[in-house]
Amino acid sequence: MIRILQNLARRWSELSLALQFLVAGGFGLLAVMLVVGAWVTSQIRDGVTRNSAATTALYVDSVIAPLLPDLRKSEELSDSVKQALDETLGQGALGKRLASFRLWRRDGTVLYAKDAALIGRRFDLTDDLRSAFQGNVTAQFDTFDETEGKEKTAGVPLLEIYNPVREPWSGEVVAVTEFFEIATDFKATLASALLSSWLIVAGTTLTAFLLLSSIVLRASRTIDDQRGALRRQVSELQGLVTQNSALRQRVQRASRRATALNERYLRRIGADLHDGPAQLVALAALRMDSPVFSGEGHWGENRATEVAMIRKTLEDAMREIRGICTGLVLPQIETAAATDILRLAVDEHERRTGTSVALTLPKHLPELGASEKISIYRFVQEGLNNAYRHGRAKDQAVRAGMKNGRLFVEVSDSGPGFDPARVDGLGLAGLRERVESIGGQFETLTGAQGTRLVISLSVEEQA
Repeated sequence: MIRILQNLARRWSELSLALQFLVAGGFGLLAVMLVVGAWVTSQIRDGVTRNSAATTALYVDSVIAPLLPDLRKSEELSDSVKQALDETLGQGALGKRLASFRLWRRDGTVLYAKDAALIGRRFDLTDDLRSAFQGNVTAQFDTFDETEGKEKTAGVPLLEIYNPVREPWSGEVVAVTEFFEIATDFKATLASALLSSWLIVAGTTLTAFLLLSSIVLRASRTIDDQRGALRRQVSELQGLVTQNSALRQRVQRASRRATALNERYLRRIGADLHDGPAQLVALAALRMDSPVFSGEGHWGENRATEVAMIRKTLEDAMREIRGICTGLVLPQIETAAATDILRLAVDEHERRTGTSVALTLPKHLPELGASEKISIYRFVQEGLNNAYRHGRAKDQAVRAGMKNGRLFVEVSDSGPGFDPARVDGLGLAGLRERVESIGGQFETLTGAQGTRLVISLSVEEQA
Protein backbone atom coordinates (compact mmCIF):
# COMPACT_ATOMS: atom_id res chain seq x y z
CA MET A 1 0.00 0.00 0.00
CA ILE A 2 2.82 2.41 0.88
CA ARG A 3 4.60 1.58 -2.38
CA ILE A 4 1.43 2.22 -4.36
CA LEU A 5 0.99 5.58 -2.66
CA GLN A 6 4.64 6.43 -3.35
CA ASN A 7 4.24 5.53 -7.04
CA LEU A 8 1.08 7.65 -7.26
CA ALA A 9 2.86 10.57 -5.58
CA ARG A 10 5.80 10.23 -7.98
CA ARG A 11 3.55 10.12 -11.03
CA TRP A 12 1.57 13.06 -9.71
CA SER A 13 4.75 15.12 -9.25
CA GLU A 14 5.76 14.31 -12.83
CA LEU A 15 2.58 15.92 -14.20
CA SER A 16 2.67 19.54 -15.32
CA LEU A 17 1.19 22.21 -13.10
CA ALA A 18 -1.62 22.82 -15.59
CA LEU A 19 -2.60 19.13 -15.64
CA GLN A 20 -2.41 18.94 -11.86
CA PHE A 21 -4.77 21.91 -11.64
CA LEU A 22 -7.15 20.41 -14.22
CA VAL A 23 -7.41 17.22 -12.17
CA ALA A 24 -7.39 18.64 -8.63
CA GLY A 25 -9.33 21.80 -9.53
CA GLY A 26 -11.88 19.82 -11.54
CA PHE A 27 -12.63 17.47 -8.67
CA GLY A 28 -12.63 20.34 -6.19
CA LEU A 29 -15.03 22.48 -8.21
CA LEU A 30 -17.22 19.44 -8.87
CA ALA A 31 -17.49 18.83 -5.13
CA VAL A 32 -18.26 22.52 -4.54
CA MET A 33 -20.87 22.44 -7.31
CA LEU A 34 -22.59 19.40 -5.78
CA VAL A 35 -22.65 20.97 -2.31
CA VAL A 36 -23.87 24.35 -3.55
CA GLY A 37 -26.35 22.77 -5.97
CA ALA A 38 -27.77 20.53 -3.24
CA TRP A 39 -28.16 23.51 -0.91
CA VAL A 40 -29.74 25.72 -3.59
CA THR A 41 -32.18 23.02 -4.74
CA SER A 42 -33.09 22.33 -1.11
CA GLN A 43 -33.85 26.01 -0.60
CA ILE A 44 -35.86 26.15 -3.84
CA ARG A 45 -37.78 22.97 -2.95
CA ASP A 46 -38.65 24.31 0.49
CA GLY A 47 -39.60 27.71 -0.86
CA VAL A 48 -41.78 26.44 -3.69
CA THR A 49 -43.44 23.90 -1.42
CA ARG A 50 -44.08 26.46 1.28
CA ASN A 51 -45.54 29.05 -1.12
CA SER A 52 -47.75 26.53 -2.91
CA ALA A 53 -48.96 25.12 0.40
CA ALA A 54 -49.78 28.57 1.75
CA THR A 55 -51.80 29.41 -1.36
CA THR A 56 -53.75 26.14 -1.27
CA ALA A 57 -54.28 26.35 2.49
CA LEU A 58 -55.71 29.86 2.14
CA TYR A 59 -58.11 28.65 -0.55
CA VAL A 60 -59.23 25.57 1.39
CA ASP A 61 -59.59 27.55 4.59
CA SER A 62 -61.83 30.08 2.84
CA VAL A 63 -64.12 27.25 1.72
CA ILE A 64 -64.10 25.01 4.81
CA ALA A 65 -63.97 27.51 7.69
CA PRO A 66 -67.54 28.84 7.21
CA LEU A 67 -68.88 25.30 7.52
CA LEU A 68 -67.24 24.56 10.87
CA PRO A 69 -68.96 25.23 14.21
CA ASP A 70 -67.34 26.67 17.33
CA LEU A 71 -64.79 23.92 17.88
CA ARG A 72 -63.88 25.28 21.32
CA LYS A 73 -67.36 24.22 22.56
CA SER A 74 -67.98 21.22 20.29
CA GLU A 75 -66.25 17.92 21.03
CA GLU A 76 -67.43 16.47 17.71
CA LEU A 77 -69.12 17.56 14.53
CA SER A 78 -72.82 17.28 13.95
CA ASP A 79 -74.22 15.21 11.12
CA SER A 80 -75.25 18.35 9.26
CA VAL A 81 -71.73 19.69 9.37
CA LYS A 82 -70.34 16.36 8.19
CA GLN A 83 -72.86 16.25 5.36
CA ALA A 84 -71.94 19.78 4.34
CA LEU A 85 -68.25 18.86 4.34
CA ASP A 86 -69.01 15.72 2.32
CA GLU A 87 -70.86 17.69 -0.27
CA THR A 88 -68.20 20.40 -0.45
CA LEU A 89 -65.28 17.98 -0.66
CA GLY A 90 -67.03 15.49 -2.90
CA GLN A 91 -67.89 17.68 -5.81
CA GLY A 92 -66.70 20.73 -7.68
CA ALA A 93 -63.20 21.96 -8.24
CA LEU A 94 -62.15 21.48 -4.61
CA GLY A 95 -63.24 17.85 -4.61
CA LYS A 96 -61.23 17.12 -7.72
CA ARG A 97 -58.20 18.90 -6.28
CA LEU A 98 -58.10 17.19 -2.86
CA ALA A 99 -57.33 13.47 -2.66
CA SER A 100 -57.85 13.29 1.13
CA PHE A 101 -59.02 15.54 3.95
CA ARG A 102 -58.90 15.30 7.77
CA LEU A 103 -59.88 17.61 10.59
CA TRP A 104 -57.82 17.17 13.77
CA ARG A 105 -58.62 18.12 17.33
CA ARG A 106 -55.84 19.25 19.64
CA ASP A 107 -55.74 15.90 21.47
CA GLY A 108 -55.11 13.97 18.26
CA THR A 109 -58.72 12.92 17.58
CA VAL A 110 -59.93 12.90 13.99
CA LEU A 111 -63.12 15.01 13.94
CA TYR A 112 -63.74 14.48 10.25
CA ALA A 113 -62.16 12.60 7.34
CA LYS A 114 -63.10 11.60 3.83
CA ASP A 115 -62.46 8.08 5.01
CA ALA A 116 -65.31 7.64 7.50
CA ALA A 117 -63.48 4.82 9.26
CA LEU A 118 -60.99 7.34 10.69
CA ILE A 119 -63.63 9.63 12.29
CA GLY A 120 -63.42 9.48 16.06
CA ARG A 121 -60.09 7.67 16.17
CA ARG A 122 -57.23 9.13 18.15
CA PHE A 123 -53.59 9.14 17.07
CA ASP A 124 -50.34 10.44 18.48
CA LEU A 125 -49.53 13.91 17.27
CA THR A 126 -46.81 14.07 14.62
CA ASP A 127 -44.26 16.87 14.42
CA ASP A 128 -46.18 18.49 11.55
CA LEU A 129 -49.40 18.43 13.60
CA ARG A 130 -47.67 20.00 16.58
CA SER A 131 -46.22 22.71 14.36
CA ALA A 132 -49.65 23.38 12.85
CA PHE A 133 -51.27 23.66 16.29
CA GLN A 134 -48.59 26.25 17.06
CA GLY A 135 -49.95 28.31 14.15
CA ASN A 136 -47.61 27.26 11.29
CA VAL A 137 -48.59 26.06 7.84
CA THR A 138 -46.43 23.04 7.03
CA ALA A 139 -46.24 20.94 3.90
CA GLN A 140 -44.48 17.85 2.57
CA PHE A 141 -44.24 16.56 -0.97
CA ASP A 142 -44.76 12.81 -1.51
CA THR A 143 -43.93 11.80 2.09
CA PHE A 144 -46.27 9.57 4.08
CA ASP A 145 -46.51 8.09 7.58
CA GLU A 146 -48.02 4.80 8.74
CA THR A 147 -51.60 6.20 8.87
CA GLU A 148 -51.50 7.33 5.22
CA GLY A 149 -51.46 4.00 3.37
CA LYS A 150 -54.28 4.85 0.99
CA GLU A 151 -52.69 8.11 -0.03
CA LYS A 152 -49.35 6.39 -0.56
CA THR A 153 -50.89 3.96 -3.03
CA ALA A 154 -52.86 6.61 -4.91
CA GLY A 155 -50.34 6.59 -7.76
CA VAL A 156 -50.28 10.38 -8.22
CA PRO A 157 -47.96 13.00 -6.74
CA LEU A 158 -49.45 14.47 -3.57
CA LEU A 159 -48.69 17.60 -1.58
CA GLU A 160 -49.57 17.08 2.09
CA ILE A 161 -50.56 20.33 3.84
CA TYR A 162 -51.28 21.03 7.53
CA ASN A 163 -53.27 24.22 8.00
CA PRO A 164 -54.21 25.67 11.44
CA VAL A 165 -57.92 26.58 11.96
CA ARG A 166 -58.29 29.75 14.05
CA GLU A 167 -61.16 31.39 15.90
CA PRO A 168 -62.25 34.50 13.98
CA TRP A 169 -62.39 36.75 17.04
CA SER A 170 -59.36 35.54 19.03
CA GLY A 171 -57.09 34.08 16.34
CA GLU A 172 -56.44 31.06 18.58
CA VAL A 173 -55.78 27.73 16.84
CA VAL A 174 -58.66 25.38 17.72
CA ALA A 175 -58.13 22.66 15.06
CA VAL A 176 -55.91 21.61 12.17
CA THR A 177 -56.94 20.57 8.70
CA GLU A 178 -54.78 18.00 6.94
CA PHE A 179 -55.37 17.47 3.24
CA PHE A 180 -53.52 15.98 0.28
CA GLU A 181 -53.57 18.04 -2.87
CA ILE A 182 -53.08 16.36 -6.19
CA ALA A 183 -49.76 17.97 -7.21
CA THR A 184 -49.17 16.98 -10.82
CA ASP A 185 -48.70 20.59 -11.91
CA PHE A 186 -46.71 21.33 -8.75
CA LYS A 187 -44.35 18.43 -9.49
CA ALA A 188 -43.70 19.70 -13.00
CA THR A 189 -43.12 23.24 -11.73
CA LEU A 190 -40.79 22.00 -9.01
CA ALA A 191 -38.84 19.81 -11.43
CA SER A 192 -38.44 22.73 -13.82
CA ALA A 193 -37.21 25.01 -11.01
CA LEU A 194 -34.75 22.40 -9.77
CA LEU A 195 -33.44 21.75 -13.28
CA SER A 196 -32.98 25.47 -13.85
CA SER A 197 -31.08 25.85 -10.57
CA TRP A 198 -28.78 22.94 -11.39
CA LEU A 199 -28.12 24.34 -14.85
CA ILE A 200 -27.28 27.75 -13.39
CA VAL A 201 -24.96 26.27 -10.75
CA ALA A 202 -23.27 23.97 -13.29
CA GLY A 203 -22.87 26.78 -15.81
CA THR A 204 -21.41 29.13 -13.21
CA THR A 205 -19.01 26.44 -11.98
CA LEU A 206 -17.95 25.54 -15.52
CA THR A 207 -17.35 29.21 -16.38
CA ALA A 208 -15.24 29.71 -13.26
CA PHE A 209 -13.31 26.52 -14.01
CA LEU A 210 -12.60 27.60 -17.60
CA LEU A 211 -11.45 31.05 -16.50
CA LEU A 212 -9.15 29.62 -13.82
CA SER A 213 -7.88 26.99 -16.24
CA SER A 214 -6.93 29.62 -18.80
CA ILE A 215 -5.04 31.58 -16.14
CA VAL A 216 -3.26 28.48 -14.85
CA LEU A 217 -2.39 27.29 -18.35
CA ARG A 218 -0.85 30.64 -19.20
CA ALA A 219 1.06 30.68 -15.90
CA SER A 220 2.16 27.08 -16.47
CA ARG A 221 3.55 27.94 -19.90
CA THR A 222 5.43 30.87 -18.39
CA ILE A 223 6.82 28.65 -15.63
CA ASP A 224 7.85 25.99 -18.16
CA ASP A 225 9.64 28.62 -20.28
CA GLN A 226 11.41 30.01 -17.22
CA ARG A 227 12.29 26.50 -16.07
CA GLY A 228 13.78 25.70 -19.48
CA ALA A 229 15.77 28.93 -19.43
CA LEU A 230 16.95 28.15 -15.90
CA ARG A 231 18.02 24.66 -16.95
CA ARG A 232 20.01 26.13 -19.82
CA GLN A 233 21.66 28.65 -17.51
CA VAL A 234 22.44 25.93 -14.97
CA SER A 235 23.91 23.78 -17.73
CA GLU A 236 26.05 26.69 -18.90
CA LEU A 237 27.09 27.40 -15.32
CA GLN A 238 28.03 23.77 -14.79
CA GLY A 239 30.13 23.95 -17.94
CA LEU A 240 31.88 27.04 -16.62
CA VAL A 241 32.42 25.38 -13.24
CA THR A 242 33.89 22.33 -14.94
CA GLN A 243 36.10 24.55 -17.05
CA ASN A 244 37.23 26.55 -14.00
CA SER A 245 37.93 23.32 -12.12
CA ALA A 246 40.05 22.07 -15.02
CA LEU A 247 41.90 25.37 -15.14
CA ARG A 248 42.45 25.30 -11.37
CA GLN A 249 43.84 21.78 -11.60
CA ARG A 250 46.14 22.84 -14.42
CA VAL A 251 47.37 25.77 -12.35
CA GLN A 252 47.98 23.51 -9.37
CA ARG A 253 49.85 20.98 -11.52
CA ALA A 254 51.95 23.79 -12.97
CA SER A 255 52.63 25.09 -9.46
CA ARG A 256 53.65 21.64 -8.31
CA ARG A 257 56.00 21.28 -11.24
CA ALA A 258 57.45 24.71 -10.43
CA THR A 259 57.93 23.67 -6.81
CA ALA A 260 59.74 20.50 -7.84
CA LEU A 261 61.84 22.45 -10.34
CA ASN A 262 62.80 25.00 -7.66
CA GLU A 263 63.85 22.18 -5.37
CA ARG A 264 66.08 20.74 -8.09
CA TYR A 265 67.63 24.19 -8.55
CA LEU A 266 68.22 24.45 -4.81
CA ARG A 267 69.79 21.02 -4.77
CA ARG A 268 72.12 21.98 -7.63
CA ILE A 269 73.04 25.19 -5.84
CA GLY A 270 73.76 23.29 -2.65
CA ALA A 271 75.87 20.74 -4.52
CA ASP A 272 77.76 23.48 -6.32
CA LEU A 273 78.49 25.31 -3.06
CA HIS A 274 79.62 22.12 -1.42
CA ASP A 275 81.78 20.88 -4.26
CA GLY A 276 83.13 24.27 -5.30
CA PRO A 277 83.70 27.03 -2.68
CA ALA A 278 83.68 24.66 0.24
CA GLN A 279 86.39 22.46 -1.33
CA LEU A 280 88.48 25.43 -2.33
CA VAL A 281 88.29 26.97 1.13
CA ALA A 282 89.25 23.60 2.62
CA LEU A 283 92.22 23.42 0.25
CA ALA A 284 93.27 26.94 1.20
CA ALA A 285 93.14 25.92 4.86
CA LEU A 286 95.44 22.99 4.09
CA ARG A 287 97.92 25.20 2.24
CA MET A 288 98.26 27.34 5.29
CA ASP A 289 100.46 24.53 6.62
CA SER A 290 102.98 25.06 3.78
CA PRO A 291 106.65 25.78 4.81
CA VAL A 292 106.40 29.09 3.05
CA PHE A 293 104.36 30.44 5.89
CA SER A 294 106.26 28.66 8.64
CA GLY A 295 109.85 29.86 7.72
CA GLU A 296 112.29 31.62 10.09
CA GLY A 297 112.67 35.38 10.09
CA HIS A 298 111.87 38.60 11.86
CA TRP A 299 108.22 38.41 10.65
CA GLY A 300 107.80 34.90 11.93
CA GLU A 301 105.72 35.84 14.97
CA ASN A 302 103.48 38.18 12.97
CA ARG A 303 103.13 35.58 10.27
CA ALA A 304 101.99 33.00 12.74
CA THR A 305 99.36 35.39 14.07
CA GLU A 306 98.19 36.24 10.56
CA VAL A 307 98.05 32.59 9.58
CA ALA A 308 96.01 31.78 12.68
CA MET A 309 93.53 34.51 11.83
CA ILE A 310 93.32 33.31 8.21
CA ARG A 311 92.79 29.75 9.36
CA LYS A 312 90.02 30.78 11.77
CA THR A 313 88.33 32.92 9.11
CA LEU A 314 88.47 30.16 6.56
CA GLU A 315 87.12 27.63 9.05
CA ASP A 316 84.24 29.95 9.90
CA ALA A 317 83.53 30.49 6.21
CA MET A 318 83.60 26.76 5.55
CA ARG A 319 81.26 26.17 8.51
CA GLU A 320 78.82 28.73 7.19
CA ILE A 321 78.93 27.37 3.66
CA ARG A 322 78.32 23.84 4.90
CA GLY A 323 75.44 25.08 7.04
CA ILE A 324 73.92 26.72 3.97
CA CYS A 325 74.41 23.52 2.00
CA THR A 326 72.72 21.54 4.74
CA GLY A 327 69.64 23.80 4.54
CA LEU A 328 69.51 23.86 0.74
CA VAL A 329 70.09 20.24 -0.09
CA LEU A 330 66.83 18.26 0.14
CA PRO A 331 67.08 14.59 1.11
CA GLN A 332 65.60 11.97 -1.17
CA ILE A 333 61.96 12.10 -0.04
CA GLU A 334 60.03 11.49 -3.29
CA THR A 335 59.77 7.77 -2.56
CA ALA A 336 59.41 8.07 1.25
CA ALA A 337 56.11 7.84 3.14
CA ALA A 338 54.59 10.92 4.76
CA THR A 339 55.34 9.65 8.28
CA ASP A 340 58.99 8.98 7.35
CA ILE A 341 59.32 12.49 5.92
CA LEU A 342 58.05 14.03 9.18
CA ARG A 343 60.44 11.90 11.26
CA LEU A 344 63.32 12.84 8.95
CA ALA A 345 62.64 16.56 9.33
CA VAL A 346 62.36 16.26 13.12
CA ASP A 347 65.52 14.11 13.44
CA GLU A 348 67.51 16.53 11.27
CA HIS A 349 66.42 19.47 13.41
CA GLU A 350 67.28 17.67 16.65
CA ARG A 351 70.70 16.67 15.32
CA ARG A 352 71.47 20.18 14.07
CA THR A 353 70.24 22.14 17.14
CA GLY A 354 70.73 19.66 19.94
CA THR A 355 67.14 20.19 21.11
CA SER A 356 64.24 17.76 21.46
CA VAL A 357 60.94 17.80 19.54
CA ALA A 358 57.74 15.97 20.57
CA LEU A 359 56.47 14.12 17.49
CA THR A 360 52.88 12.81 17.38
CA LEU A 361 51.92 10.72 14.33
CA PRO A 362 49.05 8.35 13.50
CA LYS A 363 49.73 4.78 12.42
CA HIS A 364 49.08 5.62 8.79
CA LEU A 365 48.86 8.66 6.56
CA PRO A 366 47.66 8.66 2.93
CA GLU A 367 50.11 8.58 0.05
CA LEU A 368 51.04 12.03 -1.30
CA GLY A 369 52.62 13.40 -4.45
CA ALA A 370 56.19 14.65 -4.68
CA SER A 371 55.23 18.35 -4.45
CA GLU A 372 53.14 17.70 -1.32
CA LYS A 373 55.98 15.77 0.33
CA ILE A 374 58.43 18.57 -0.43
CA SER A 375 56.00 21.17 0.94
CA ILE A 376 55.45 19.20 4.16
CA TYR A 377 59.20 18.72 4.68
CA ARG A 378 59.97 22.42 4.09
CA PHE A 379 57.05 23.45 6.32
CA VAL A 380 58.30 21.35 9.26
CA GLN A 381 61.90 22.40 8.62
CA GLU A 382 61.09 26.13 8.56
CA GLY A 383 58.56 25.87 11.40
CA LEU A 384 61.06 24.19 13.73
CA ASN A 385 63.77 26.68 12.73
CA ASN A 386 61.44 29.53 13.71
CA ALA A 387 60.56 27.76 16.97
CA TYR A 388 64.30 27.38 17.73
CA ARG A 389 65.30 30.92 16.81
CA HIS A 390 62.29 32.93 17.99
CA GLY A 391 60.46 30.57 20.36
CA ARG A 392 63.58 29.70 22.41
CA ALA A 393 63.04 26.00 21.49
CA LYS A 394 60.52 25.72 24.34
CA ASP A 395 58.16 22.73 24.08
CA GLN A 396 58.75 22.20 20.37
CA ALA A 397 56.19 19.78 18.94
CA VAL A 398 55.09 18.40 15.59
CA ARG A 399 51.69 16.74 15.14
CA ALA A 400 49.98 15.27 12.06
CA GLY A 401 46.72 13.50 11.32
CA MET A 402 43.49 13.43 9.31
CA LYS A 403 40.46 15.67 9.96
CA ASN A 404 37.33 15.86 7.80
CA GLY A 405 39.07 14.12 4.91
CA ARG A 406 42.07 16.50 4.96
CA LEU A 407 45.67 15.94 6.06
CA PHE A 408 46.89 18.46 8.63
CA VAL A 409 50.41 19.09 9.99
CA GLU A 410 51.03 21.34 13.00
CA VAL A 411 54.29 22.79 14.37
CA SER A 412 54.03 24.46 17.77
CA ASP A 413 56.11 25.85 20.63
CA SER A 414 55.51 27.59 23.98
CA GLY A 415 57.70 30.61 23.25
CA PRO A 416 56.72 34.27 23.70
CA GLY A 417 55.02 34.50 20.31
CA PHE A 418 55.52 37.19 17.67
CA ASP A 419 53.74 39.63 15.42
CA PRO A 420 53.72 38.11 11.91
CA ALA A 421 53.31 41.57 10.36
CA ARG A 422 56.53 42.88 12.00
CA VAL A 423 58.82 39.86 11.81
CA ASP A 424 61.08 39.40 8.79
CA GLY A 425 63.14 36.39 7.83
CA LEU A 426 60.78 33.74 9.21
CA GLY A 427 59.85 32.56 5.73
CA LEU A 428 56.11 32.52 6.57
CA ALA A 429 55.17 34.22 3.31
CA GLY A 430 57.13 31.64 1.32
CA LEU A 431 55.55 28.80 3.28
CA ARG A 432 52.06 30.19 2.70
CA GLU A 433 52.65 30.56 -1.03
CA ARG A 434 54.14 27.09 -1.27
CA VAL A 435 51.18 25.45 0.50
CA GLU A 436 48.45 27.46 -1.22
CA SER A 437 49.96 26.82 -4.63
CA ILE A 438 49.05 23.13 -4.31
CA GLY A 439 45.51 23.84 -3.03
CA GLY A 440 46.30 23.72 0.69
CA GLN A 441 45.52 26.07 3.56
CA PHE A 442 48.01 27.79 5.86
CA GLU A 443 47.18 29.16 9.31
CA THR A 444 49.31 31.06 11.86
CA LEU A 445 48.22 31.24 15.53
CA THR A 446 50.55 33.14 17.86
CA GLY A 447 50.32 34.80 21.24
CA ALA A 448 51.86 35.03 24.68
CA GLN A 449 51.20 31.32 25.24
CA GLY A 450 53.13 30.23 22.16
CA THR A 451 52.88 29.79 18.41
CA ARG A 452 51.11 27.24 16.23
CA LEU A 453 51.65 26.87 12.48
CA VAL A 454 49.09 24.61 10.78
CA ILE A 455 48.71 23.48 7.17
CA SER A 456 45.97 21.26 5.71
CA LEU A 457 45.88 19.49 2.36
CA SER A 458 42.93 17.87 0.61
CA VAL A 459 43.92 14.26 0.09
CA GLU A 460 41.30 13.75 -2.66
CA GLU A 461 42.59 16.69 -4.66
CA GLN A 462 46.23 15.66 -4.19
CA ALA A 463 45.70 11.96 -4.89
